[in-house]
Amino acid sequence: MNTLLKSAVAALALVAAGSIAGATELRLSHQWSNNDIRHKVAQIVADGVAEADVDLEIKIFGSKSLFKPREQYKPLSRGQLDMTVLPLSYAGGQQPAFNLTLMPGLVKNHDHAARLNESPFMEALEAKMAEDDVMVLVHGYLAGGFAGKDKCITKPADVEGLQTRAAGKSFEQMLAGAGASIASMASSEIYNAMQTGVLSAANTSSSSFVSYRIYEQVSCYTPAGDVALWFMYQPLLMNKSTFEGLTEDQQAALLAASEKAQAYYLEEAKKEDAASAKVFADAGVEIAEMSQADFEAWRALAQETSYAKFVEEVPDGQELLDMALSVE
Repeated sequence: MNTLLKSAVAALALVAAGSIAGATELRLSHQWSNNDIRHKVAQIVADGVAEADVDLEIKIFGSKSLFKPREQYKPLSRGQLDMTVLPLSYAGGQQPAFNLTLMPGLVKNHDHAARLNESPFMEALEAKMAEDDVMVLVHGYLAGGFAGKDKCITKPADVEGLQTRAAGKSFEQMLAGAGASIASMASSEIYNAMQTGVLSAANTSSSSFVSYRIYEQVSCYTPAGDVALWFMYQPLLMNKSTFEGLTEDQQAALLAASEKAQAYYLEEAKKEDAASAKVFADAGVEIAEMSQADFEAWRALAQETSYAKFVEEVPDGQELLDMALSVE
């Protein structure tokens, strides 16, 4: 072996020894601030893994600092990113089936969401993620509601003729079906649009309603309660090959921390809805409640609009929709 080759082999040995001696570092990306529930879920996993002392460290890059919100799934699937917390519907372009995770009336409440997470429907979605070398560590749904500038919105007839901001394509299709005019914009733009009269109603998550102070611009708020129309699946995902490359101890620590984070996510998600209602009520906004009959009316409309479009566009759409709807 010549001197040059010997040096190269020695250098490689040193690199290998260094990576064995040092902790494996995983990069986790998300779009939210440090006080957001989704960051806290990621932090529970990172802290749990650190406490397990298995030479594994999770470094969190929040507030869009590593990847743009809608551009995280692709690098995750390619192994350029190890973990992310994101709304799965952001990846609907890669896997159209994921659009079912932001579909009006599919989820009734947080406990129903938790049952969906453990159902054959979620297994089918996880199989599609596996095709992209992606796996779920923490399941979680967040809920949302409606706010009206001049009136309460609980049933389809309430949005007729209103300029409305919806959340996602499926909601836009349904609200248009109810006779609303649709204004597409980010949730961060709702306040100004309400203030300038561009918007008379809006649909977004409980946390966004509060963080963007929409209570200053509306007269009535319909929060997520016993039944809610707006639920969005926002899991903590990991690159599957990266997970499989970890030691058994590291995998066990990651799964144990994820289980703890998932329990926290469900409990805190429930609290967020009630907390948002209190903030609006304290600000003098009327609080409306969606009844079971209202929910059924919205879902009947969604079946004619959003559901029909989904089935038309996705090859196994009807089968997936039936699986989701079969969860009681």
